[in-house]
Amino acid sequence: MSPSSPKTEKQKMLAGELYLASDPELAEDNKRASRLLYQYSQTTLDEPDLRQQILQELFGSVGENPAIVPPFHCDYGSNIFMGDRFYMNYGGVILDCNTVHIGNDVLCAPYVQIYTAHHPTDPTTRLSGRELASPIRIGNNVWIGGGVIICPGVTIGDNTTIGAGSVVTKSIPANVIAVGNPCRVIKSIPSG
Repeated sequence: MSPSSPKTEKQKMLAGELYLASDPELAEDNKRASRLLYQYSQTTLDEPDLRQQILQELFGSVGENPAIVPPFHCDYGSNIFMGDRFYMNYGGVILDCNTVHIGNDVLCAPYVQIYTAHHPTDPTTRLSGRELASPIRIGNNVWIGGGVIICPGVTIGDNTTIGAGSVVTKSIPANVIAVGNPCRVIKSIPSG
């Protein structure tokens, strides 16, 4: 792409700009992810090597010993970068229209939802069909309770616990316990 060439819809998406999700390149990327997710959902606990192989093909990067319990859903997979020993229980969803960086030793209870995708609040812009996406970053040694929703643009610091049912609309620092809707810090915990 030359400097004067317009950005692709994928480039706009990853830059946090308005983009069209119906773009053919993005549709193909989504189909690829859907095929891999289907293959993954057909595997059993007796096939850890096959599961690892599929996750390596699906995600941008995968650390050692990931464990994702199907069903699991994502948009593209290629925008998800996870560290070692990631665990996600049943019903996990990661809408990776922008990057999702997950540290080492992150544990997710059932039905955790991680959303980089959002829509314009201006109704005229929303009618154009264009969408937005903002990156999410989750630090090391984070526990995310059941049914938590992590909203676009959020960062969760190292060693933090997010209580079940929380809706995380703003970034949460390291070394805390945070709960609620909206999620807020209720307790600091010793670091180290």
